[in-house]
Amino acid sequence: MLKQWLNDANYTVVFTGAGMSTESGLPDFRSSNQGLWNNLDPSRIASTDALNQNVHAFTEFYRQRVLGVKTYEPHKGHYILADWEKQGKIKSIITQNVDGFHQEAGSEQVAELHGTLQTLHCQTCQKKYSSEAYVDKEYHCVCGGILRPSIVLFGETLPQRAFQQALRETQACDLFLVLGSSLSVTPANQFPLIAKENGAKLVIINREETSLDRYADIVVHKRNIGDILKELDS
Repeated sequence: MLKQWLNDANYTVVFTGAGMSTESGLPDFRSSNQGLWNNLDPSRIASTDALNQNVHAFTEFYRQRVLGVKTYEPHKGHYILADWEKQGKIKSIITQNVDGFHQEAGSEQVAELHGTLQTLHCQTCQKKYSSEAYVDKEYHCVCGGILRPSIVLFGETLPQRAFQQALRETQACDLFLVLGSSLSVTPANQFPLIAKENGAKLVIINREETSLDRYADIVVHKRNIGDILKELDS
């Protein structure tokens, strides 16, 4: 049924979360018992307060996150979505992920709700840098300001450009496909409901149950996203 819906839809939007990235091997950094979150309070080490008051711990933590992202790469599912965009089968991707794997795989219409670890910017003058600066342990801008990842920290609001882009796409679609999101983070988890309210079919593919499953037209649990996308692509 889902394959037929994809073929028949005029405007399909894909929404991806951490489950899309973990299939590339990247740890889910929101889990307190995994990887870099282990024994750390993310609201303290990954917050605006940490950036302002504990710069050394902040930059060292995010250097490890940048190095982690560079250790992995997009999986087959990322490439299938990029190919579908080129074919016109999907119009855009809304993502909660900050790894940049969608763009690396070739997707162009991507709204990054939580920013990206692929770039840095100066907290003082906003000048942009490649994340390679962190790899090289360069933490200061030419102006003297602190370089920080271009992601949303605890204590910050979502980037308005990405949010408005995501909202427009959600309101325009007739098929909204959730891939690998627990749909537990606000306000991002409102987009599936907005799509549904605007008449779109809602499909949720996530390893575990979500609080929005009851609103979905199709729900798939306990399966790899990459495998499902490959089946749909055949």
